Amino acid sequence: MSIFKDKVLMITGGTGSFGNAVLNRFLKTDIAEIRIFSRDEKKQDDMRHEYQAKMPEVAAKIKYHIGDVRNKNSLGYAMKGVDYIFHAAALKQVPSCEFFPMEAVSTNVIGTDNVLTAAIECGVGAVICLSTDKAAYPINAMGISKALEEKVAVAKSRVSGETRICCTRYGNVMCSRGSVIPLWIDQIRQGNPITITDPKMTRFIMSLEEAIDLVLFAFEHGQNGDILVQKAPACTIQTQVEAVCELFGGKKEEIKVIGIRHGEKMYETLLTNEECAKAQDMGNFYRVPADSRGLNYDKFFREGDEKRNVLTEFNSDNTRRLNLEETKAKIASLEYIQNELDGVANLAK
Repeated sequence: MSIFKDKVLMITGGTGSFGNAVLNRFLKTDIAEIRIFSRDEKKQDDMRHEYQAKMPEVAAKIKYHIGDVRNKNSLGYAMKGVDYIFHAAALKQVPSCEFFPMEAVSTNVIGTDNVLTAAIECGVGAVICLSTDKAAYPINAMGISKALEEKVAVAKSRVSGETRICCTRYGNVMCSRGSVIPLWIDQIRQGNPITITDPKMTRFIMSLEEAIDLVLFAFEHGQNGDILVQKAPACTIQTQVEAVCELFGGKKEEIKVIGIRHGEKMYETLLTNEECAKAQDMGNFYRVPADSRGLNYDKFFREGDEKRNVLTEFNSDNTRRLNLEETKAKIASLEYIQNELDGVANLAK
C-alpha cells in the first residue's frame, strides 16, 4: 500500500520531465488517478500514446486536462476531486525569462497564486510547489520570479485552512528538458564544438528520481509553509562536460568556452545565510520553517532573538564536490543516458 492509495494526484506542467518521472514511478501503484494539467495539447497527445504503448494496463489512470495556470477557472475545473497537487508548471529557462520577465511573473508568480487559491477553494489536502536554487539570492528574472513564488506559497500557507502548502528547492536536474547534457550529446554526435559557459562554474546536480524523492519527503514530512532542501552534491561545468565526453566519445580538446549567459551565476545557493539562522537539519534534507511572526513589528524592536543556528550558506561551492569519476558514474546511472548509450551501441552493430 502506497501513501497515494486510492488518491487522486494532479501535476501542473505535467507533460514535462518531472511529470513523466512521476508517472513512471507511481502509475503501476495503487494510486487511483493522476491528472496531467498543461496547456500543450500536442505534448499531452504524445504522452497519451506513449503510455498507452508502454503501460497499457494502467494508462487509463492518467486523465488529461488542457488549461493554463494563468487561468484560475481552468484550474478550478481540473481540481475537482483532487487530493494532492505537485505544482511543477513554470517558465524555467534563464535567458528567455531575462528577455520576457513579465511572462515569468505571469506563470511563476500569478500562476502559483492561482494554483494555491484554487486548491484551497477545492479543499485539496496538500500542494507541493517545485522551486529552484536560483530563488536563493536571485540575480535573474527566473530566480526572482521563483523567489516570489516561494513567498506567495508561504503567505498562502497562513490562510490555507486544511490545505497544507510546502515548497521544495533543488538544483539542476540532469537530462531534464532544456538542460545541458542532451545538448552536449547532440554536439558530440554532430561533430560540432562542445560549448560550455565557464569551466570553473559550479552547479548542484541531481537526477529526476532524486527530485521526486525530495518532493515525496516534503509531502510526508513537510509542515505548512515549509521550504525543503536536499543536501545535493555539485561539480564544475568542466568536470561535467568531461564526464559526458568520456561516456560518448567526445574530444575534450574540442570543448569551447563561450562565456556566461544572461543572468547566470558562477555558483548557486540552496540555503541562504539568513535561512540558515532557523533551518533544521533533517539528515539528507534541510527544513526551513515559515516565519510565524505577525505584522506587529513593534515588539521585535524590544525583543530580539539571540540564538542562531551554526549553519552557514549552503551553495554549490561549499557542498561536496564530485570528481570526474564520481560525476561520470552519476551521469551514467541515468535512464536517459543508458538509453542514449544503448542507441549508440545498436548503431555500431
